[in-house]
Amino acid sequence: MSDMSRIKEFNLPDLGEGLTEGEILNWLVKVGDIIELNQPIVEVETAKAAVEIPAKWGGRVQAIFHPEGATVDVGAPIISIDTDPDAGPVDTPQAPSAAAQPGGGSPTASA
Repeated sequence: MSDMSRIKEFNLPDLGEGLTEGEILNWLVKVGDIIELNQPIVEVETAKAAVEIPAKWGGRVQAIFHPEGATVDVGAPIISIDTDPDAGPVDTPQAPSAAAQPGGGSPTASA
């Protein structure tokens, strides 16, 4: 399994009644936690009710994209999960640092 296919982003689901957003009330997990399929991961409040949203996959929490108190649109990613944490570290693509670039800096920097 490639690193990209084992990291899955979970989007804020449609919570019904034509609602278009929800507020993150409380994260029930943190980055690094091992979670199980259908484990409650976040409490979200809509105009109608507060609900706990379960995980669509088991694995290790890789990233949380919105803090508590944030209003998130339905369909926006809220968390990413490494669905095969036993496969070893994930190589996450990152922008190279200035120190890692030949010449030691950005070619577009001006003094």
